[in-house]
Order: sequence, then C-alpha cells, then structure tokens
Amino acid sequence: MPLKISAFPKCYLETIATGKMSVFEWIQMARQLDADGLEMYEGFFTGLEPDYLDKLGHTITEAGFQMPMLCCSPNFTAPDPDERKRQIERQAELIRVTRRLGGPRAVCRVLSGQRYPEVSWEQGREWVVDCIQSVLPVAKEYDIVLGIENHYKDGFWKYPEFAQKMDLFLAIVDAIHDRTHFGVQYDPSNAVVAGDDPVELLRRVADRVVSMHASDRYLAEGTTLDQLRQSDGTIGYSADLKHGVTGKGLNDYDAILKILADHRYKGWVSIEDGMNGMEEMAESLAFLRTMSDRYFA
Repeated sequence: MPLKISAFPKCYLETIATGKMSVFEWIQMARQLDADGLEMYEGFFTGLEPDYLDKLGHTITEAGFQMPMLCCSPNFTAPDPDERKRQIERQAELIRVTRRLGGPRAVCRVLSGQRYPEVSWEQGREWVVDCIQSVLPVAKEYDIVLGIENHYKDGFWKYPEFAQKMDLFLAIVDAIHDRTHFGVQYDPSNAVVAGDDPVELLRRVADRVVSMHASDRYLAEGTTLDQLRQSDGTIGYSADLKHGVTGKGLNDYDAILKILADHRYKGWVSIEDGMNGMEEMAESLAFLRTMSDRYFA
C-alpha cells in the first residue's frame, strides 16, 4: 500500500504563526503540491471556535487534502503546577480540534516540555508521564492518537526539548504502555540534531511509530558532525546544520523506509521542509513518492 504523504510548511511557520500569512492562504498555495494531506500546527489558528474550525476543515477538504496530524507543543515540564494544569487543559482541547479537522485516528502531537535548568530528570519525567496519562482518556474518547515526537525545540520556546536525547525520550515512551492511542511521532532529522543515530532510534521504536516527519539536513561546507558535537553537547540549530531537500542530506532514507515497511507501517509521512522555497518542497515530495514505490508498492 503506497505511503500517505502530507506537507508541513516549515518555510512559512513563523509567517503564518505571526499572522503575516493566513493558514487559508497556505492551503491555497499547497494546491500545487503532490500531497495527500496538509499537517497543521496549533499556532496557525486564529481561534478554536466551531465555525472557524469547520471553515478551515472545509477549505482543507475542498482543496483535495486530509488533515493527518496537528502539531501541538505542550510544555509538561513547567515548574508551576498551575501552568502544567493549563497545559493539560490546552492539550485536551487540541485533541478535540484534531478530531474535528482530521477525523478518527488522526494524530495529535505531544512533546515532553522545555529543559528548564532547575528541573531534574527524575522530576521532569514524572511530570511528563503524569500529564500524558492525564490527556490519554480524552484521546480515547475522541479516538485520536497521541504521538510524542523526538523533538529539538518548539520555535517559540526558550529552552530545548526536555527529552531531546534518545535515552531520555525512550524512557518516557516506555513508561506509557497504551499502544492504541499513544505512539511515536518519529523525526530522523531531530535525532541528527540531538547527536543520535536516526536509524538506531527507529529500530528501537519502529513498532510504536504512528506518524513521521521526513526532513533532511546537510552540513555547511567545511563542517563535520564531530566538530559540531564537540562544540556543543547537543547539536542544536547550529548555523552550520542546514535544511535541505529530503533525500539529499544526512538521513539514510533507504534504511529508514525499509524498517518502516518491514513493520508494515500504515501511517502518514509528512514533508517538513521548503526552507528554501516551494520548489524544494515539491522535489522532496517527488522523492518520497519514488521511495514509496520502492518500499510500499
């Protein structure tokens, strides 16, 4: 069965989130792309009222797309308990939004939270697991799948992801046993950013992957990964680590997609690029179509 492929406008993330472009304008622009779906981000919305969401859902459908995943960025490590409660309530509301826009079994992304210097690993892990467990009943009620992403950092956060490194990420995933309404939103490029092996991470979580971002990175001329890792404990968004066309960067997509195919993966893969224009996004989508034919025909 061919991969279901969606697009996420990484190139316009800040433009849409700050209101310089509307999400409706992005949907119309996306008509030129060979994609089956359009992934959304919570920061794209100007409201969550039913009429607004129904208009958005109609626009997505009318343009010929589905909405497979809503990217949310809950901050479950906030030291203030009242703020964690607000984050839980916000995530529950966004689960309902995911169902309204994407229908049953759509993915609602979750993150661990920010890596606050004053929050220990043990305490932060407990808070993250408790918060995810708190919103799981809502996901079950609406038949939505929570997908925790191996993330670097939400663009509007001060600190990087609490569970950025593979061992920390896996410790949280392993603590949540639900396999129907919880899984992994896998991003190979974020593993590169963290200084981990994306293929090794995938091998560890392949049976729990519910969605995937297909982006790629490449090194600026004269830079090596070893140099980047020695200069920083985690690579971060170094200026020497560039976004590029999927399939032309550091990720081994043959190995990645073979592992997913071997595990009979049936979820969506979303292009997360276009930092250098829509032409690159179209090229990335064409690459994924070719890879789908190779491994999922």
